[in-house]
Amino acid sequence: MQTTIELADETTQPVAKRSTVQKKIWIDLDNSPHVPFFVPIIPELKAKGYDVFLTARDSYQVVELLKHYGVPARVIGKHYGKHKLLKVLGTLWRGVLLTFIVRKEKPVISVTHGSRGCSLASSLLGIPNVTMIDYEHSSKGVPAKNMWLIFPEIIPTNGQASDKILKYPGIKEDVYLPSFHPDPQLRASLGIGLDELLVTVRPPATEAHYHNAEAEALLTATFEKFINMPEARILLLPRNKRQEAALRAAWTADIASGKIVIPDHVEDGMNIIWNSDLVVSGGGTMNREAAAMGVPVYSIFRGPIGAVDRFLSSEGRLVLIESAEQVRTKIQAVRRDKNALTLKHQKSRALEAIVNHVIQIVESTNGLAQGSAKG
Repeated sequence: MQTTIELADETTQPVAKRSTVQKKIWIDLDNSPHVPFFVPIIPELKAKGYDVFLTARDSYQVVELLKHYGVPARVIGKHYGKHKLLKVLGTLWRGVLLTFIVRKEKPVISVTHGSRGCSLASSLLGIPNVTMIDYEHSSKGVPAKNMWLIFPEIIPTNGQASDKILKYPGIKEDVYLPSFHPDPQLRASLGIGLDELLVTVRPPATEAHYHNAEAEALLTATFEKFINMPEARILLLPRNKRQEAALRAAWTADIASGKIVIPDHVEDGMNIIWNSDLVVSGGGTMNREAAAMGVPVYSIFRGPIGAVDRFLSSEGRLVLIESAEQVRTKIQAVRRDKNALTLKHQKSRALEAIVNHVIQIVESTNGLAQGSAKG
């Protein structure tokens, strides 16, 4: 059927050849932040003798980021929009497709950062599942048999069974920030002068189940604040083509004049943050990346605030914006001294802890998992 062909389509990048290594780990990437997060994890697992098979969902900018980082993956399924029923049906359908594709690879375990399709497929395949989260208010999805949770130490366990819950120090962004190397030529490539105030804006995830419409009013107030500021340029990073089309229709004149700039291809998000004077975002990952770098960041996210963001706010590394009035009064239009940012290029404790947790789970469940996914 045509629908099946579309959903099981692959990227133009080659899929890695089957390996003879017995202990194969399946990693599923279903949202754009998952790509840079797993980029340093994959070589660590391979260096310790494990084979890694990757699948991905064609949602937001996952495919573009796979190409940007040069990561080969099998792309299965897509985003089904904001309608709740379609989301549920899409998750079930992707879970079935993943089961059909992944069973041939015979992984001993699955690892993901909150992919519901992966959790469902893991349950159907009868293999252990490791799910990582960094936002405790997100849905855990379909619980898989033999499921482990891994998340930052900052997030409380809320009385959940401790034998299947493992933690790591710091925050998710600490895993991949040490490998970041900034490109000071980004502004020039985007046509933004070094003397201009660069404000990077990431809209809220309007199709997410936790979206609150109040965030859209804060986004509008942010545009109005900086559009009327002669020295400011807005670098707008839509989440997908649908959102981009809606924003282009709403801010046509300002985009045409160059006041608002939308990149014509995917850029490294951390590089954008490093080149920015400040960040205003309706999403969690970009907020926390900026906070980890020490770049002024303002959150216009209006869903339930997670423990990580509350922690960063208490330390003064993230400012939570709750009203249009606070957009006007709290967001400071100040040029940033990028020379003040010092990056430590060393393996993070968070990365080491996560890799060790995954390996320990693989080894402890190997008797159960070996050969459980029938070919």
